[in-house]
Amino acid sequence: MEHAGADSSIGTMVGTLRDRYLNRLRSVLRGVTFWGAIGLLLLLTGFGLAAPNAGELNNVSPPDPLSLPATELEELKAVLEQGQALERQSRWGEALSLYEEAIRRFPGHAELETRFHEARLHYDLIRRYADSTFLTTVRNLSARDALQLYDEVLVKIQAHYVESPHWNELYTQGVHGLALALSEPKFLAAYQISLSSEAAASAGRDLEFVVPQIRVQSRTTALDAVNRLTQWLYEKVKLPVSAAVMEMICGAVNSLDPYSAFLTPAQLSDLYSQIEGNFVGLGVELRPQEDALIVLRVIAGSPAERSGIRPGDRIVAVDGQKVRDITPDRAAELLKGPEGTSVSLEIADREGQLRTLTVIRTRVEVPSVTDVRILDERAKIGYFRLLSFQRTTAHDVETALNVLQAQGVRSLIIDLRGNPGGLLGAAVETADLFLTGGTIVSTQGRNSEENLVYTAQESRKCTLPLVVLIDHESASAAEIFAGALQDQGRGTIVGTPSYGKGSIQGIFPLAITGAGLRLTTARFFSPRGQPYAGRGVIPDIRVQVAARPLTARLPLGAESNTGGSPASTSGDAASSAMLSTSRDPILEAGLQAAQQIVAQRDGATR
Repeated sequence: MEHAGADSSIGTMVGTLRDRYLNRLRSVLRGVTFWGAIGLLLLLTGFGLAAPNAGELNNVSPPDPLSLPATELEELKAVLEQGQALERQSRWGEALSLYEEAIRRFPGHAELETRFHEARLHYDLIRRYADSTFLTTVRNLSARDALQLYDEVLVKIQAHYVESPHWNELYTQGVHGLALALSEPKFLAAYQISLSSEAAASAGRDLEFVVPQIRVQSRTTALDAVNRLTQWLYEKVKLPVSAAVMEMICGAVNSLDPYSAFLTPAQLSDLYSQIEGNFVGLGVELRPQEDALIVLRVIAGSPAERSGIRPGDRIVAVDGQKVRDITPDRAAELLKGPEGTSVSLEIADREGQLRTLTVIRTRVEVPSVTDVRILDERAKIGYFRLLSFQRTTAHDVETALNVLQAQGVRSLIIDLRGNPGGLLGAAVETADLFLTGGTIVSTQGRNSEENLVYTAQESRKCTLPLVVLIDHESASAAEIFAGALQDQGRGTIVGTPSYGKGSIQGIFPLAITGAGLRLTTARFFSPRGQPYAGRGVIPDIRVQVAARPLTARLPLGAESNTGGSPASTSGDAASSAMLSTSRDPILEAGLQAAQQIVAQRDGATR
């Protein structure tokens, strides 16, 4: 395992940030969304957004759900009924997304949070068992190695998690995850176990009585309890010990908070691709439907673009397998492959015309900065969209600034809407381009090495007046960037309150397998010491936008965007539509704010 300098608490370091952040690799994505090895927005926790945690992790006191107005209570009842209907149809992804949105609307509602957690467990399990790297890992693990892996996971939780571990709770949640797996036909089929639903339910109920929870009071007793439980289950239904242990690991880790998760080897690889800003694949952003994968966006210069794939196309078959006959995750898996290999796609365009394409997988560079342009030629107001904070982001922003400065830019709008976050170091580096001193962000964790203050350096900086656009999807690293500029009076924040995540995750590879963990290790705070959790960044200029109705949707985020290189000065039709301020009230408000700043400066110099 490669350590991050002298600080091994944050797992693997992939390459370097600037020297002063060398030992601080942090994934502060909101739990969420990544460009995966195929250009698909893969979700390491299995869903589009991590639901806001109104409890202990965020230190927020939720409102009393019983005090809701009658109309909101009716809406809440309808959401729960719709969610239960989706659960009965095993449409876990849509149920998960529905509950996620509802928790944002009704924070602190116990039943919503319970349903969210249950849907997440089901959805993650289905995704794991559509992941060939996970299946290979389980099948190659001996019982002894599986137990050793369980112990390694507990050691990492004990050493790095933001809260002190409760061993009996971790064990209980592992038992719950295993019982849930026994109710999933795909799980049983993977190990050729034939059980009636009644027998599976009975076995699941019996699990909690094998080792009483009260006896699990330490890491050692937890490991002993897992050994006894998995051996008992093997004797009862012939489930391999390695499979049972893996489900107990996943159940335990996923119960810690909405952002902590077990990562399969493929998911860990996808995360590293996100950090590096490139991957081998097709270069498309997809959203699944029951019978197709919908192309949302295509990366400029990617194999998909060169093959003529366009936004709005529907992939209906992959290598001869109809998407309607397999799961969307399985279809996505088929899109993966080594560099230089090909995949055959059957595609329907917007008019329903079918065509077959053969696309060669190559390395695709994912830009973190797009749509670089001058919005107002008279006032010379520049604009770019910052999609995420990856290893290349500070360099990408500097490149964009050089392009705009060559065109005489006098004020700058930075669009963080839909930005799910990324690396803490990248957020600090990027904010440092605009700040001449002072605190950017501080972090606090259970361990003293997590208590840090990141400050801007006094050096040559961009001094353009700034306007920053945010919305409720701007999270984590995006909140660090916007909050630092706001607290230091460096920029005007325009839009709606941001997501309000407020916690940092470390990535920890596991020695025994190619898998890993994402664990919450600390919380972060604004330069003025305010928590972001449950609050977010409050705009200086707040813009009213219409609320979306609570409806089920598949949990692959369609909010994040792709586009051309940082040096591009023109975009596609979708980008042009976004920049039409008459259809974009937040952008319109941001442009007006920037124009006012320029006008005030002009008046002051006369």
